[in-house]
Amino acid sequence: MREPFRNEPFTDFTVSDSIADFQAAIRLVESQLGLEYRLKIGSDRIETATKRKSVNPSDFKQTVGIVSQADEEYAHKAILAAAAAFEEWKRVPPAARARVLYKAAAILRRRKHEFSAWLVYEAGKTWTEADADTAEAIDFMEFYGREMERLAEKHPLVPYAGEHNELTYIPLGVGVVIPPWNFPLAIMAGMTMASVVAGNTVVLKPASPTAVIAAKFMELLEEAGLPDGVVNYLPGAGGEIGDFLVEHPLTRFICFTGSREVGLRINERASAAKQDQKWIKRVIAEMGGKDTIIVAEDADLDLAAEAITASAFGYAGQKCSACSRAVVEEPVYEEVLEKVMKRAQALKLGLAVEQSTSVGPVIDERAYLNILKYIEVGKSEGTLVLGGNVRGGSGYFIEPTIIRDVAPYARIAQEEIFGPVLAFIKAGNFDAALDIANNTEYGLTGAVISRDRAKLEKAREEFHVGNLYFNRKCTGALVGVHPFGGFNMSGTDSKAGGRDYLLLFTQAKVVSERF
Repeated sequence: MREPFRNEPFTDFTVSDSIADFQAAIRLVESQLGLEYRLKIGSDRIETATKRKSVNPSDFKQTVGIVSQADEEYAHKAILAAAAAFEEWKRVPPAARARVLYKAAAILRRRKHEFSAWLVYEAGKTWTEADADTAEAIDFMEFYGREMERLAEKHPLVPYAGEHNELTYIPLGVGVVIPPWNFPLAIMAGMTMASVVAGNTVVLKPASPTAVIAAKFMELLEEAGLPDGVVNYLPGAGGEIGDFLVEHPLTRFICFTGSREVGLRINERASAAKQDQKWIKRVIAEMGGKDTIIVAEDADLDLAAEAITASAFGYAGQKCSACSRAVVEEPVYEEVLEKVMKRAQALKLGLAVEQSTSVGPVIDERAYLNILKYIEVGKSEGTLVLGGNVRGGSGYFIEPTIIRDVAPYARIAQEEIFGPVLAFIKAGNFDAALDIANNTEYGLTGAVISRDRAKLEKAREEFHVGNLYFNRKCTGALVGVHPFGGFNMSGTDSKAGGRDYLLLFTQAKVVSERF
């Protein structure tokens, strides 16, 4: 019997040995930059004429890897390969499938710093953010392996005289997994391996900016003994192959993390039955947020400032859980703003590869230009009091930015920016703060900083988000501890890292035999 699940510890980068080990991993990865990566469909590795350069967002002149791109023909072949592999994989006992996850987790644990270094180069993550991403990937595989073993156990049913009844969870079929670039190891591994351990097969279409990390994970799965065709690696432009994969009649489910717009398109396209399609397709979607930290007038203001700063500017605000709105009761508004500004000013903007960097680059030029556009909008909707500038050179660097006195329904208070931009909003009282917190179309995360038990209990009932935190930051959900997923336009509330998550990748079958 396996030990109970425990979260993977984070690396302590104040320890000299840890620093040296991570620097060695950076050098190792640096020696492999610029290699080419092919599609993997079944047992075939395929080089295509169309290729895409993956670049380092800290230095876009540096090529991380060159990745072959799939078209509809290869997408069709990948679906067929997954469908063929499903006929064998679905018959593999759940415990044996789980052992593949445990093996993959063990390999990743041994190569933790190496994979984190790839995240530094390709995703622009700082050391600590990369380390947390890799730890979460390990957690997902360890947790979902145990969950599949639990689901495979005998499930209690109400006894009925003269009959033997049993309930089992069986796989769905071929899934299309479309992960995001902001957690390109953790979420990609989590969605893929949840599908796999449940007995499904997968076509993995990685996010284009971080396709090399997915390729490295494919190599790891091969080392772990996953049979060919169970996961098929299919990088390619969403506009080229996205709709085709979603609409294919052999696609049984789509697991997606990304923008609201793309998530809604997937949901719409998946709902239309195609010729020869035998099922209603299942969509599992996490689609972003516009997350708020409320600070009550009775709060520990230093705690509030720490929570806001960490939540707003960790990974340059490129998290669906990031705090993009600080809603503060009027009596302490100025003091909280001053404390957050002081902490944000102390954050070092720089190359992700440098240990001392607090805030690295945003992911690419498209994000860079979009965030700068929102900063200009913010200047017309409030008062820019910190940041708003870019750093010269060949990286996508934007300073941590704070805009004060923003109206609750201003664009920068409503639209997801996905960058290091924080709106400060004044609330007349706690009830008004709750109203503001709930006034967006999203409902992913939020936090309340208060010493008042009555306020916390009111928020517990009325703050409508999937993950609500009291007296702490609103980012950093841990697998098994904080099952993660939101309401409204934040998605289908599919609680990743929770005990009900694998049910989304299975279907329940009851067999009754009368004696």
